[in-house]
Amino acid sequence: MDPSGVAAIVPAAGSGLRLGAGVPKAFVDLGGRPMVLRAVDGLLESDVVGSVVVVVPSSEVTAAASLFPGRPVTVVPGGADRTASVAAGLRELASDVDVVLVHDAARPLTPPEVVRRVVAAVRSGLPAVIPVLPVVDTVKRVDAGGVVTATVDRSALRAVQTPQGFRASDLVRAYAGVTGALTDDAGLVEALGEDVHTVAGDPVAFKVTTAWDLRIAELLLAGAPVPLTPERS
Repeated sequence: MDPSGVAAIVPAAGSGLRLGAGVPKAFVDLGGRPMVLRAVDGLLESDVVGSVVVVVPSSEVTAAASLFPGRPVTVVPGGADRTASVAAGLRELASDVDVVLVHDAARPLTPPEVVRRVVAAVRSGLPAVIPVLPVVDTVKRVDAGGVVTATVDRSALRAVQTPQGFRASDLVRAYAGVTGALTDDAGLVEALGEDVHTVAGDPVAFKVTTAWDLRIAELLLAGAPVPLTPERS
């Protein structure tokens, strides 16, 4: 699949307070390489992404740029929140980009196969595509006091991963009217009236948010048999 016309935005400007590493989360070391570098290389190793825009804290632009020698990567300063950072990345896209991915730097182990599935689906004519996994835990709805009010039917629920893929024109249009911080780009395109389609995600594409997550990622890289999604009846 020709990677030309496909660009990825990697928002990496988060502070990562829950990880407790003392540095922005994307720059935390994972197996000898910063997480953001692993995330970017996973995108490029798919061979379906032609360029990447990495959005980092303004204080980290110079340091981040040094991480990607020889790669088609542009590093730009981000905004006050994820939404502003993605918007900053959109402004850097080349005029010939017609497919754009948005990928969390905190999903450093996402297999290239997931990236290929998303891009292929958008290339087939779908306006928005997200990788998902079935929800395997029982889900309860609770009130303000923590009392269960309902058991949710999990058969129709999916946990969303990244990269999320879009027709570039749709995502630019969706961001044009955004106010406030949001966490899901697909929801913006859905609000335009476009259908959001799904492809299979991968358990290894989990988000590294806490120290426990980081430890699991380290064990996986070391080849340890860590069951991320144990079978449940």
